[in-house]
Amino acid sequence: MSVTVSDEPLAAKPFEPTAYHVREGGQGVALDVRNFNLWYGKSQALFDVSMAVQKGLVTALIGPSGCGKSTLLRCFNRMNDLVDDLSIQGEISVDGTSIYAPGVDVIALRKRMGMVFQKPNPFAMSIYDNVVYPLRVDGVSNRAVLDETCERALRAAALWNEAKDRLQESALSLSGGQQQRLCIARAVASDPEVLLMDEPCSALDPIATAKIEDLIGELKGHYTIVIVTHNMQQAARVSDNTAFMYLGRLIEYGHTQTMFVTPKKQQTQDYVTGRFG
Repeated sequence: MSVTVSDEPLAAKPFEPTAYHVREGGQGVALDVRNFNLWYGKSQALFDVSMAVQKGLVTALIGPSGCGKSTLLRCFNRMNDLVDDLSIQGEISVDGTSIYAPGVDVIALRKRMGMVFQKPNPFAMSIYDNVVYPLRVDGVSNRAVLDETCERALRAAALWNEAKDRLQESALSLSGGQQQRLCIARAVASDPEVLLMDEPCSALDPIATAKIEDLIGELKGHYTIVIVTHNMQQAARVSDNTAFMYLGRLIEYGHTQTMFVTPKKQQTQDYVTGRFG
């Protein structure tokens, strides 16, 4: 694993309103991305991305396959560090501190950034053990604390009523939609600040998708949520802000309603109206 952080000076230029948008009435900035570039070897995947992800709101990343939205999402908890020959330039900051600064504890960072993947990935253990797994990794063994956390997390994931009498059953016995909500419960068990969701409904049926979307609405405010989705209707339903990406560049970023009704860029208009993508 090799991550190179360039120390070359960045070109000084103003941020365009469509690229660096902060929604009014929010709770401040959770993730501050400025002039961020990323390369896999000699291949550049992200180009000069600048955006401010607002605390307590849902931000959707949309765009055609291969546009860089999942790459950007995985930068927020430095999961891309696992890719060989990675290099970056620019900044991503949390609470004013660059997550790529020397000495940053990447494990601690990932605890602040809960991750939910495209396909449900419960562990081959009980429902209970899945939920409290992050605490046990941290050395927590107090049964009362584990029990309280399990119930709190399952309630937060709208799964408690369905699972409370099945806690010792295998998590693999749950339906696909239940497994995804279990993964959300596991993600929130360690009380992160941000939930990163990489197409969390793409493997689910419409009923399970609706439950996940309702859950996102319930979690909003308690957590900052960033969701990658290829489903523009889903972005319109669940998000407060939407970022449209194309070929590794952030084309436009703003209020979701504005993005879908009166976008400022022709490329955005063409994408949301189905002319390409």
